[in-house]
Amino acid sequence: MALIDNLIEEGWLKNKRIIEAFKKVKRKDFLPEDIKNLAELNEALPIGLGQTISQPLVVAFMLEQLQPQPGDKILDVGSGSGWTTALLAEIIGSRGKVIAIEVIPELMEFGKKNVEKYNFVEKGVVEFICADGSKGYPNIASRPELAEGFDKILASAAAPELSPVWKEQLKIGGRIVTPIGSSIWLFIKKSEKKGFVFEEVEYPGFTFVPLITK
Repeated sequence: MALIDNLIEEGWLKNKRIIEAFKKVKRKDFLPEDIKNLAELNEALPIGLGQTISQPLVVAFMLEQLQPQPGDKILDVGSGSGWTTALLAEIIGSRGKVIAIEVIPELMEFGKKNVEKYNFVEKGVVEFICADGSKGYPNIASRPELAEGFDKILASAAAPELSPVWKEQLKIGGRIVTPIGSSIWLFIKKSEKKGFVFEEVEYPGFTFVPLITK
């Protein structure tokens, strides 16, 4: 718990529900066997296939900007190890839904297996799909519960620009948190007039693996 205590002391973790999720959803459960002993390190770690599990400080910061709430419907792009997916699922609870998109099939299976340790898939809180997350959720038209769009969209890999499909698939008042280049960006959807109006905030000085697209 030293890592979580440090994140709280340094001001990265503030929200009570996010702190509780960090305490309950153990990072080591989302790491390959040979590096589980490194779970308490506050740095990104390799999970194979050229991908990483994000630095805890960065995950904490992004979740604080995202402000997930109980009952939210969230699109988790580049779900990777599944750690962020499980944190989101813990925060939003049984009335919420996380749709986790991962483009690399083996990585999607790895992440799904990890998230299943917490029964979120079995309970229907998390659903995994293998697809190009930059194109949003492919089956949104077939989901009446997503008619207004997602409450939140989180991406864990850097895109060159904000996906126009994410803008479209977010409900008014919703939040997108995504890396673009070496910055984390927060986008809040204010209106759907004239091709969508967003409030934008940039937080520079971060490093991410690039978002893989098809």
